Amino acid sequence: MSEEEAKVEAAAETSETESSTTNEPAPKKKGKKWPIVVGVVVVVLIAAGAGFWVWHEQPSFCNAICHTPMDPYLPTYEAEPGQPAVDKWGNDVADASGMMAAVHRVSKDQGGAEATCMSCHVPTIGEQVSEGMSWISGNYYYPLEERDLEELVAARGLEEDQFCLNEACHTQTRDDLIAATSELGKYNPHTPQHNEQACSNCHKAHRASVNACTQCHTDAYVPEGWLTYSQANSLNS
Repeated sequence: MSEEEAKVEAAAETSETESSTTNEPAPKKKGKKWPIVVGVVVVVLIAAGAGFWVWHEQPSFCNAICHTPMDPYLPTYEAEPGQPAVDKWGNDVADASGMMAAVHRVSKDQGGAEATCMSCHVPTIGEQVSEGMSWISGNYYYPLEERDLEELVAARGLEEDQFCLNEACHTQTRDDLIAATSELGKYNPHTPQHNEQACSNCHKAHRASVNACTQCHTDAYVPEGWLTYSQANSLNS
């Protein structure tokens, strides 16, 4: 092979080597994937937390998980006004219209605000911790003891009337209530004839409401689905 041919061949080999090197894929850089993983986990946790909070606001939550004592209460909320039902103690109720939980559930369909358990029961953090400890230890009555308005608003620092008479619920005053039931005459339950009565003396959420006036006045008007004082006292609690 002549010197000239050797140079040509060497040049060809060099060109081929350079071409082969150029066509090889560049090595991929190994990126850090942990920020993506962490981001996905955070999104999932936020979505799960939001979903849990939405469920927490629903009545179905109240007889789930640690809310075993609430089992008898959900059916009273889901009862249909005008239809037979069962109260929180398991007693038959001829007409669920007398149970405020059922009446307030359908209030949205009648132009009112949507009412859920949390509309009335607004526990403070302290109450929730206390109730949680009672559930874990089993230190509670079953069914739960009935609480009056004074007990229901104590942790929130409200007056009894503010439980029902407030901007979010019933905007009437006591005088408005007296006028609204004025046709009942001398047995108008909203007239403070024997001192001012708490709403919970007559209006019951999870059992048939009671006309407390019938304790003495047996001829007092008893609304549909309500009970007389003696009928209420005969119930199994």
